[in-house]
Amino acid sequence: KDALSKFWATYKTVSDEYDDDMLERCNGNMDIVLIFAGLFATVNTAFIIAMQPNPSDTTNDLLVQLIHNISNGRPATQPNILASSTGLSSSKLWMQALAYASLAISLLAAYGAVMGKQW
Repeated sequence: KDALSKFWATYKTVSDEYDDDMLERCNGNMDIVLIFAGLFATVNTAFIIAMQPNPSDTTNDLLVQLIHNISNGRPATQPNILASSTGLSSSKLWMQALAYASLAISLLAAYGAVMGKQW
């Protein structure tokens, strides 16, 4: 019985050391994931903001139409079609969709790392 208890005491010591080492490694890895996800989300958000259409272009187009309608004596409520510059091309739409998807995935990875650290 003495050899058996010595075995389990040794096993507990070795397993505690291994568990502590593994926990420290995983905690460090999750820190790296959090830093990378935060930096990636920041850069990705900057690109998403840069890809947005300029709202002043639409405002300027509407003001030009309003002035044109007033100078011609037509009522200002008459609907006119805006220039096609306000629409998005399919390539820009795909680029924005991929940028938003990558932002969502990086935020999901950061959320997973936070949940792992709290666990």
